Amino acid sequence: MGTHTPKLDEKGRLVLPAKFRDGLSDGLVITQGQESCLTVWPEQTFMTEANRVQSQPMTNKDSRDYRRVLFGGAEQTVPDKQGRIGIPLFLRVSAGLEKDVVVVGVGDRVEIWSPQRWEQYQTGAQQKFTDLDEQPAEA
Repeated sequence: MGTHTPKLDEKGRLVLPAKFRDGLSDGLVITQGQESCLTVWPEQTFMTEANRVQSQPMTNKDSRDYRRVLFGGAEQTVPDKQGRIGIPLFLRVSAGLEKDVVVVGVGDRVEIWSPQRWEQYQTGAQQKFTDLDEQPAEA
């Protein structure tokens, strides 16, 4: 959980916020996320998602598309002793990452956003959150 605003270094490395390091220290997978962010999964959690995705039929176009994005943009790595992870250029470009980034804990994963995309997303998401209304119980 939480939102952090670290910076990428000149080599495209990110120092993971300390609170996320333990859960990612054994290995992680970075891949393209939805809404133009990057998703950082603990390796075991990614494997669970991968198994779920692979159980879908290849005859389903949406399933094929999801597999291509999930696996084609995936990079497996381990944080170094300083808690840094290298983010490949193609992933930085796809997420619009430059020096400043926003790192968000989202339950079983971490997301990495460009500040501009995060702000745009938050504007719409906050309005939807505000508009949530409990559905009346049926008699």
